[in-house]
Amino acid sequence: MPIERSGYYYPNKFARLTIEAFEEIMGRNGLNAILNLAGLTQYLSEYPPDNLEKGFDFADYTALMVALEDMYGPRGGRGLALRAGRAVFAGGLRAFGALAGVGDLAFKVLPLNAKLKIGVPAMANIFSQFSDQISNVYEEGSDRIIYTMERCALCWKRKSDKPVCYMGQGLLQEGLRWVSGGHEFKVDMGTCIAKGDDMGRYIIYKEPIS
Repeated sequence: MPIERSGYYYPNKFARLTIEAFEEIMGRNGLNAILNLAGLTQYLSEYPPDNLEKGFDFADYTALMVALEDMYGPRGGRGLALRAGRAVFAGGLRAFGALAGVGDLAFKVLPLNAKLKIGVPAMANIFSQFSDQISNVYEEGSDRIIYTMERCALCWKRKSDKPVCYMGQGLLQEGLRWVSGGHEFKVDMGTCIAKGDDMGRYIIYKEPIS
């Protein structure tokens, strides 16, 4: 069933990066199957344009996430969504970091805690500035950062008994690795709009796991 239009948009570039990440991970045949299942056959021959115009509805982005899970099952879909999230950041979103000064030499020599304090809000600002997603960041205690998605493209009109926004989790993991200069961090999904929560919340633990 087609998902109800949201009227909220990602820029075409974000959608293009996602589709390219799917192709990289699943191959062209796998990608084509996902696009067919999602009802997005218009992108079989031509991907969304490589520009920042807000042209990709949240409903279509969620349709990609649902198709991924339908095709590979909850467990397989979760693993692929995490990989795709990482690939999307590595494939192009990190270039936006330069806009926030995160790629500067002065940033790279900061202590780790300072990098997180500057870098995580910078990632949220990329989405708030260039898309209709609303993201905010705040610290919880001395050991955790909470990254919120108050309007989410990953689970528009979805209903679930558990959090489903794994792609955002993978994207944050890769973003944190880049911001920190190579460390891996534990990122948990705390709340999710799909399961009836007021907003999505990712819990980032400040202590690196590697």
